[in-house]
Amino acid sequence: MLVKLFVGNLPWSIGDAELTEIFNAHGEVQSARVISDRDTGRSRGFGFVEIEAEDTAAVIRATDGYEIDGRNLRVNEAEDKSRGERGGFGGGRGRRDSFSDRRNRY
Repeated sequence: MLVKLFVGNLPWSIGDAELTEIFNAHGEVQSARVISDRDTGRSRGFGFVEIEAEDTAAVIRATDGYEIDGRNLRVNEAEDKSRGERGGFGGGRGRRDSFSDRRNRY
């Protein structure tokens, strides 16, 4: 069964290839991606792994807490989020009150 895992608390030095290596022993890795900051290109300290494995819970137990470069990985099943659940309205950076709200107060 193909499962998508969230991997958190990654050391900054870990890249896609190293992430693949960690999970290869537990199933056939379809993809492994460390998420990087858009502006700086630096790792954000988490990533996602898509792995073909018969027992998802066993993969999570084997890798959650795995220590690498002094950090213990946090591994759990990734949650699918639809586009509508991402906060909307530009990620919440807009004004709290709209023009019409301000106008109606006075």
